[in-house]
Amino acid sequence: MSVTRPTPARDLFDRLAIGLSALCFVHCAASVLLVAVLATAGGFLLHPAIHEGGLVLAILLAIVGLGRGFTQHRRPIPVMLGAMGITLMAAALTVPHGVIEAAFTMAGVAAVAGAHFLNRRAHAW
Repeated sequence: MSVTRPTPARDLFDRLAIGLSALCFVHCAASVLLVAVLATAGGFLLHPAIHEGGLVLAILLAIVGLGRGFTQHRRPIPVMLGAMGITLMAAALTVPHGVIEAAFTMAGVAAVAGAHFLNRRAHAW
């Protein structure tokens, strides 16, 4: 039995097919693992206690950070923006899990982060 060497064109297509098969295998395996990990983590991360604890921590840090900043620089905007953000985060706890909850939470977190940013800048003014 003689072994015939494949033509360069056929060899290229075979190598591409093997590569595509390998990518497909990796994609399928990674997808299964990713879904399994996200399902496990999602149950933990979406637990109401995580959100409530995060809100309590945000409130405490806002009181200390923004409150101390206000007593030093007397600029009300960081405190007002921080209060608005905390309010949005608290409102997120009153709606069912989903897009609205995520929108309230992200807007609140962005406002609180912006408030702390302005608070830090106010010290430099």
